Amino acid sequence: MKILVKRIYEPADQSDGLRVLVDRLWPRGIAKSDAGLDCWLPDLGPSTALRQWFHHDPARWAEFRRRYYLELKEKGNLLTSLIEQARTQTITLIYSAKDERHNQAVALRSFLLKHLGGSQSRVSPKTTAETMAPKKRRKPRSP
Repeated sequence: MKILVKRIYEPADQSDGLRVLVDRLWPRGIAKSDAGLDCWLPDLGPSTALRQWFHHDPARWAEFRRRYYLELKEKGNLLTSLIEQARTQTITLIYSAKDERHNQAVALRSFLLKHLGGSQSRVSPKTTAETMAPKKRRKPRSP
């Protein structure tokens, strides 16, 4: 599986493959028409309480990941859909945080590769086609 992470404020590129926003909140200053996303999965973002507690404090990173992983274990259908997509194409997890090392996309990528990277996933096999159906993406504007 090839799972990448990228900040939404960086230009979209064809090598990104399927671009999935994993923030619970829509990023500031980005129009939906300009985001270059295939889908937005706000439910894969950390809960509001966890996000507010973490506040991108690197000293809380280990505990944030532990708590976030517990939340992710409750998201079986979404995770299964994401894994199925990643088995056939590159997936880029898109985030908006300024900190490129301590954010939910980095933690989610680690979770997916560590716990679900095997030939059989440990999440529910039920998937819904509409959950991960790619949306038509507009080409990024040239400068």
